[in-house]
Amino acid sequence: MNAPLPDVPEVRVVGLPQLTQGFDLVERLDLQMHLKVHGPLEPVTGERLAQLAEEISLRGRGGAGFPFGQKLRAVAKSSIRRGVRPVVVINGSEGEPACRKDTVLLNRAPHLILDGALLAAEALGARTLVVAVTRNSTEISIRAALAERGLTDRRGSQLRARVVRTPERMVSGEASAVIRAVGGGPALPPGRRERASDSGVGGAPTLLSNAETFAQLAVAARIGSNRYGHTGLDTEPGTVMLTLSGAVARPMVIEAPTGVPLRYILQLAGAPPLPQGVLTGGYHGNWIDSVAVQEAVLSRESLASVGGALGAGAILPIGPETCPLGEALRVANWLAAETAGQCGPCRLGLPAAAGGLSDVLNGGGPAALEALREVTQAVKGRGACKHPDGSARFFASTLSAFTDDLAAHVLDGGCGRETTGVLPLPGPGYEEAEESIPSGEKLAVDWTLCQGHGLCADIVPELIRLGPDGYPALADAAVPVHLRGRAQRAVRRCPALALRIEQGPAPTPSKRPELPPGGGRKALGSGRS
Repeated sequence: MNAPLPDVPEVRVVGLPQLTQGFDLVERLDLQMHLKVHGPLEPVTGERLAQLAEEISLRGRGGAGFPFGQKLRAVAKSSIRRGVRPVVVINGSEGEPACRKDTVLLNRAPHLILDGALLAAEALGARTLVVAVTRNSTEISIRAALAERGLTDRRGSQLRARVVRTPERMVSGEASAVIRAVGGGPALPPGRRERASDSGVGGAPTLLSNAETFAQLAVAARIGSNRYGHTGLDTEPGTVMLTLSGAVARPMVIEAPTGVPLRYILQLAGAPPLPQGVLTGGYHGNWIDSVAVQEAVLSRESLASVGGALGAGAILPIGPETCPLGEALRVANWLAAETAGQCGPCRLGLPAAAGGLSDVLNGGGPAALEALREVTQAVKGRGACKHPDGSARFFASTLSAFTDDLAAHVLDGGCGRETTGVLPLPGPGYEEAEESIPSGEKLAVDWTLCQGHGLCADIVPELIRLGPDGYPALADAAVPVHLRGRAQRAVRRCPALALRIEQGPAPTPSKRPELPPGGGRKALGSGRS
């Protein structure tokens, strides 16, 4: 199947809408319609804004879940200490194939997101606002929204606002990668851990949070913490945005109050009554079984208590007809290909883990399973960014969630089910960074000639690893552009002439539509000219 999700799938609401208010009236809320639906928004002082975020227990909705009020205070403190104006960044870089909630908000309610970011910018005294996006549709929508407010990047403006386009890749959405891209560098984590609140864009203290977080802040600032708290759980008030895909009747984005049973959300999306498993939190998240599905409600605490995760808000059930380990292998190969290529756990560990899972599925037995567990453990906590840890969590969760299937593959040679490919992955030609642009070529081994010299694995370990028998195993046969030279060198240096590069269909680059011109009405949060 492997059908990529549309940019803006169907949107459903459980209860009264907050972030999706007005979606039943128009496809996209321009500034005029936004103000009619949500009303004007008055500025808030920095201390009051931090208190508001704490009163509603607002945490980042991009996956990490860091308390927003704490982040706001840290940026303010650093800015005052250093005497430097901070920068506000909206992270709309939604590069995970299973996530579309931020893309939906950026496309359909861009001004609600801008409201929250402009509130924060005014409270902090920031003079720079940056919006990072991954897709054509989101770039068009947010540029139009900035133009409607009269916000530009011209020198002398009270607030300079600009849009930065990042590649549609897993690692490009990490905070440090976004900050690096905003500064003109590659959209990759820099390989060192540094707090954005201390040194972010241009070395200035930076408040960076994802699109939904700023939208939630704007809603709370309008209705107040008491009214906001009337929706959802007392401990985690408000609503959450979720992307439902996998084995569902049709993919959709759902806004629902916290506390709603997970089984109801799955039923609403047309998931199987008794799913074989549900991946919660996206491809850096955790699997839960059908028993846990019956117990869990929508909240970080509840999902964590049953072994799940809210993460980036992606929920992916799979039905009983597909092989869960085969589904996991498809994702594992994609995660390995998404490496930033800057540290051993990414460059070597993830391809080795994906290859290890392939060995388990292809009859490697207990030795292959033990090797997989060892390499997964070795990856954890050693990466230069969060991608290896998130991927290792996915591997470990897969092994613990599907023990019966694992035993069938390890002991009996398979579970007897085909892999139907229900978990969404990008289609050919999706936009990504040069570091992983597909070349349309694949590595192949002629097993009648191969003598197991192993030189190829030394030259291009990202694509080839040696199996338990000393012969090469292709961790990811597709050759990205940045590894093309080394792949060709591996072919030339093979003593047995057993390695070759096969041509496949080259990806077609997507054409970027024209963007609307600048100009229009000024508005900092309230639509006032």
